[in-house]
Amino acid sequence: MYSGGNRRIHDALSRHVGDVTILSQGWGLAEPVRRAIRRLPDSAARRLRWRAHLALAPLISRRVEAELAEGRFDVLFCAYSFHSLLNVSVPPGCVTAFASDATHTIYRTSDIGAAYPSKFPGGRAFDGWVERCEARVYRSVDRLFWPSRWLKAEADALYGLAEEKSLMVPWGAGLGPMPRPAVRPLCRGQPLRLLLIGRDWFGKGGPIAFDTMKALRARGIDARLTVIGCIPPESHRNEWVTIHPSLDKTRADEARIFEDAFDEAHFLVQPSMESYGFAFCEASAYGLPALCLDVGGVPVFDGENGHALPKGSTPDQFADVIEGYLNDPGAHAALSKSAREIFEARLNWDAWGQSVGAELRAALNEQRSHSVALGGPALLRPLQG
Repeated sequence: MYSGGNRRIHDALSRHVGDVTILSQGWGLAEPVRRAIRRLPDSAARRLRWRAHLALAPLISRRVEAELAEGRFDVLFCAYSFHSLLNVSVPPGCVTAFASDATHTIYRTSDIGAAYPSKFPGGRAFDGWVERCEARVYRSVDRLFWPSRWLKAEADALYGLAEEKSLMVPWGAGLGPMPRPAVRPLCRGQPLRLLLIGRDWFGKGGPIAFDTMKALRARGIDARLTVIGCIPPESHRNEWVTIHPSLDKTRADEARIFEDAFDEAHFLVQPSMESYGFAFCEASAYGLPALCLDVGGVPVFDGENGHALPKGSTPDQFADVIEGYLNDPGAHAALSKSAREIFEARLNWDAWGQSVGAELRAALNEQRSHSVALGGPALLRPLQG
């Protein structure tokens, strides 16, 4: 199972919904094709695998259907890989559910997709076919859980989804134990600490973050930037930039560095191009206001846990927002407090699991009521409740 979102979804379902069984990743009669793809370089395999899965869905779905029949599951829950649901017929009474922070077509046609053009040779020739496959899957699923209003609105319009089945439920922070909210006084004459997290310096908006720091320093503000997860190019490094190329949070000393970076920072400055962004949820967990671009479904809500500036905003405009709070430290303290409240109420995986669990139970009750009305069996194994 992949780390990150898949693991958090799995754990939240286990805590709040019921026993979770991970189905086999084999392709049944098409397994030789899957193994051949796995032998390709990772970048090629990643792009080819899901397209091949779509093409071979009539074969692969038989293996999935056999596992479902044997397991007598209440819910078939799929995260990210919509292709895993294509052509799959579930047993009577079984509810289907799907969660993702983007769909292929919505991502491709968005500002985010424009920033990351496809590298798959001839990939654009398959776009119409992929969109038709997406529509078939999403229209047939009983519950769709999107983490952002942006994605829900785009998906509803593009695929013609039923309002009661297409739901917005935010994802949470990729953290273990809930961190304590930090106390970080903001005042002139003291260092102003900015933070950026991610593996892709350019994709996470690193150049804008660096230039924002420079703009603040040009105004006489002692701005510093801490970078976690990547190494900026030489042109984006100086004595006011602290770099942690990678941190292993399973090691106590490195986890402490990670926590201290959040505790000491005054703003997460991450003008990234992405469909969601767990780092923003993590910032809210620490009560750290986030500044980003208003693109995709980033979980930053103006005046609540930070500010999403219009696409194309300059480093000087980011610096203006920061200096405004430097002139009003009380407003920064209030924003920090509000960010933590947003995390506790919405941007955590327990809140996601509880909301999803309630919706899945409602969907199961609908299935059972329909089954009884048709004279079929009324009982399946109950979900936790």
